Amino acid sequence: MSRSVIHLRQEQFGERERTLLEAGALSAATFRFDSGVCGLRLRNDLGELVLLPFQGQQIWSASFYGRELTMKSMFDEPRATQSYLETYGGFLIHCGVTAMGVPMEGDSHPLHGELPNAPYQQAYLVVDEDGDGPFVALGGRYRYTVAFQHNYLAEPLAKLRPGSGLVDVSLTVTNLKRSEMELMYLAHANFRPADDARLVYSALSTPEYVRVRRSVPSHVRPKPGYVEFLEELAAVPERHHRLMPGLAFDPEVVFFIDYLEDDEGWAHSLQLHPDGNADYIRHRPIELDRGIRWISRTPDQDALGLILPATAEPEGYAAEKAKGHIKIVPPRGEWRCHMRLGALAGEQVADMEAHISNILEG
Repeated sequence: MSRSVIHLRQEQFGERERTLLEAGALSAATFRFDSGVCGLRLRNDLGELVLLPFQGQQIWSASFYGRELTMKSMFDEPRATQSYLETYGGFLIHCGVTAMGVPMEGDSHPLHGELPNAPYQQAYLVVDEDGDGPFVALGGRYRYTVAFQHNYLAEPLAKLRPGSGLVDVSLTVTNLKRSEMELMYLAHANFRPADDARLVYSALSTPEYVRVRRSVPSHVRPKPGYVEFLEELAAVPERHHRLMPGLAFDPEVVFFIDYLEDDEGWAHSLQLHPDGNADYIRHRPIELDRGIRWISRTPDQDALGLILPATAEPEGYAAEKAKGHIKIVPPRGEWRCHMRLGALAGEQVADMEAHISNILEG
């Protein structure tokens, strides 16, 4: 297959959905939400992704094998804003790059930085194939420049393949300055929790390797018993491995997890549904060395951040810099990360669970 690139313009996105390309089992269509936000629908024979080409290049929603993978939120569509909490509910949100996490004392950055709803200057479709076969992908370029401070280029890419419920996501950040650049990044992947699901992942489930965040961010309003629940999870982390309906993930619980990787450098996480299907994400700890798990189960939001692969914990710039968690990109240098996420079914689920067991036993 020869590589084809289709450059997208916002004028192509109208109220009526229009097919832009078809390539075997793969297709792409443009439309515009009632809010005015441009949407791109990528389909294969198992499901679809809806992405926001010009607003953060978010994966707004994902559905495969006849079920919705994306968290439940208060938003039925994205809003045209750069404010993080005023349009929250996407399946995958890129966070960073000049800062990330909840602003704490001494911080001036917005929640999760400038990248989540960044206005991308360029967006494009790619039809090509690689070592894993043919794909259709959304890519884009966002240049962020602030005089005397920042100058970088962010280039995400999200690949969908035929016959797969998974999407391959990568991000390249290029430092355009002639001086060093500080970098923070977090991939906010928001799955929909399933009652009685089991969490299986390639980390040792002890208090040393699965740590509960004890601090309570300013936007969180804990209920009675919340602090006691955190103390219980801190002592016995595996208490959260089965998502029982009564567990008090309200408003949220955050874990910091040290992952083990397989021989190819991948760490793996599963949400095993009672019906035998699974949600899945893999990442490379050599690129994203901080594993964050975020669970929020409330009447208005129901979300499982099965793993939010990151370069730092989400405590804001000042706190993470003090911990030594800030990455440094050299002058004119690049930083890259890769992940794969989505849904598994049938034998794929059993094979991955066995693979994770082998990592833990090894």
